[in-house]
Amino acid sequence: MQLTCCCYDASVRTTVTLEPDIAARLNRLAVERGTSFKATINATLRAGLDAGDAGSKPYREVTRNLGLQPGIDLTKALRLAAELEDEETVRKLELRK
Repeated sequence: MQLTCCCYDASVRTTVTLEPDIAARLNRLAVERGTSFKATINATLRAGLDAGDAGSKPYREVTRNLGLQPGIDLTKALRLAAELEDEETVRKLELRK
């Protein structure tokens, strides 16, 4: 079920199709605040848009050169990591003898 909301204003008329869960959340919020559905939608949109203007920097992934040697196939990196870990465990156990 989709709820279609029509908002009328002196300068703007907008039709928005809301998903049922969003419409229900907005209705609950309007009842909790004692405001109209329209006022609740406007306040929620304003808060969301203002949060985006908080000056946060975009996320940047820090990358590093792995220094891979020729012949290493990264498509099976987890298996390679497990094998390397097993080899290290065996080496440490042999040192205890």
